[in-house]
Amino acid sequence: MARIMALDIGGKRTGIAVTDPMQIIATGLTTIEADQLFVFLKDYLLRESVALFVVGWPTNWNDSATHGTPLAARAITLLQKNFPAIPVHKMDERFTSKMAKDAMLEMGLKKKQRRDKKLVDEIAATILLQEYLRSVQGA
Repeated sequence: MARIMALDIGGKRTGIAVTDPMQIIATGLTTIEADQLFVFLKDYLLRESVALFVVGWPTNWNDSATHGTPLAARAITLLQKNFPAIPVHKMDERFTSKMAKDAMLEMGLKKKQRRDKKLVDEIAATILLQEYLRSVQGA
């Protein structure tokens, strides 16, 4: 079975998480600088099979667009252009960064570690992927 990959798109960085090949467990993979995302993805897809991209879709409380919505829309367009055989699913990401920071606090990470935005982005992508898996597994 192929993996599912979640992308938490940002202006500077993108957090990336993947499932195991059985699509059961979500794990943080890395954080990539925005301008290196498609180089990374092309290389990754030479080594691993991905069945689906789950892309965080940023919206405000009232479902209006945020400053990050055009970035996510552009990333989706580029994913569809560069990897047409892999479907893309948009997933609400409203609380993932807050949840990531809360998780880091619960894990007992030191303040310096909690300020690491790369780690926050990777954990946010993992939470996004966990939420997706939960939604399709009916749990």
